[in-house]
Amino acid sequence: MFENKKILILGFARSGYEAAKVLISRNNQVLINDLKEPKDSEIEKVEELRSLGVEFLFGEHPEDLLDDSYQYLIKNPGVPIDHMYVLKAKELSIPVINETEMSYQLLPKDKDVKLIAITGTNGKTTTTTLIYKFLEADSRRVHLVGNIGYPFCSFLNSIEEGDIIVDEVSCQQLENFIEYSPDIAVLTNISEAHLEFMKTYEHYKEVKAKLFKNQTKDQIAILNMGNEESLRITKGIKSTVKYFTSQGEINGCYLTDKSIYYYDERVVDLKDIRLIGTHNYENIMAAIMSVKELGVSNESICKVLKEFSGVEHRLEFVKEVRGRKFYNDTEATNIKCCQIALSSFKDPVILFLGGYERGQNFEELAEYMDSVKAIFAIGSCRERVKEFGEKLKIPTYSHEFLKDALKEAWTISEDGDILLLSPASASWDQYKQCEDRGDEFKKYVFELE
Repeated sequence: MFENKKILILGFARSGYEAAKVLISRNNQVLINDLKEPKDSEIEKVEELRSLGVEFLFGEHPEDLLDDSYQYLIKNPGVPIDHMYVLKAKELSIPVINETEMSYQLLPKDKDVKLIAITGTNGKTTTTTLIYKFLEADSRRVHLVGNIGYPFCSFLNSIEEGDIIVDEVSCQQLENFIEYSPDIAVLTNISEAHLEFMKTYEHYKEVKAKLFKNQTKDQIAILNMGNEESLRITKGIKSTVKYFTSQGEINGCYLTDKSIYYYDERVVDLKDIRLIGTHNYENIMAAIMSVKELGVSNESICKVLKEFSGVEHRLEFVKEVRGRKFYNDTEATNIKCCQIALSSFKDPVILFLGGYERGQNFEELAEYMDSVKAIFAIGSCRERVKEFGEKLKIPTYSHEFLKDALKEAWTISEDGDILLLSPASASWDQYKQCEDRGDEFKKYVFELE
């Protein structure tokens, strides 16, 4: 498997680099093709791989590059699903996979490795991080991999007997799974998202359901009972299903009496959890369900929850300045995420809303705006945001740039206000990635005093 093959890696980036190192060590012929030229920071990696025998073609996608001499096309998750090489590979019956699928197939089968995989529209990074931290606090050997930023294959050579792998899986990765079958598969929730990549909501749901496709009855599926779409797309799966919910007592993990219970055993009181919001309590329950399958103690779980304040850029508390609290939720790139953020606060909110224009329906936020005292419309869709705010009779200010919006928001804010960046929009109109927007927000907050 993956030996003495001719393989095309489509897209360089970190996963392409790590995949190439693994493949070239197994005597494969490897070509990396990327439309972009390598960044200055990547030149050293290019030279390293060249010295190992990897070939490169940057700056173009020649139509005749991919032919039937290749045995695999390994696609970077960010490459469109209708890229010409992807379509041609299917015509030629060449398997199209990604670095995660390759890594799964290369996992040592004789070392009793446990694989926990987490996906969902919202909350998967927080859930993944919590699972990892719970296991780490319980003194388990655990590896954090996947969409969270650490290529799976970079850990293959360090895996030992009984290790646990915690893998955050995006829809872009799921698209090209073939054999992948986790011991524990978690679906946090499903709502409409990533349609610019997945093309349709139906396809998006089909892809999310692939996480459970290869599971057997001896493997575990953990589902959100309060999310109807999650239940709908997983009907008929073969794995053993276990549930969590924030909507009442069930035979599983649930929230009641201001505490989280696991099969009627109280695990933690909400007052002892640093994270806020029902959505985070659901993430916590999904994580508890996962690690309880591996015997993690309540003590280890509680220790983490008392200290863990959240994942960067996801409803992240930045700072309190003169009684005003600033939260960075730049990862709220869709309406649902913004709804979740707004549901987390009772104090007056000054909301920074907007960004890349892709037709998002801000009207879906209307019933969540009760605590919002002012809106600062930003980015390329700011005029539509302004119309939305004025329709609700909420004072709305329009600024193209976040820096200018934050300056004016500071002048109208009062002691006790929440200043919340939860834009319900992607950031591509001004930033390469939404994390850059969040970093900028935090920078300006720390400059206020």
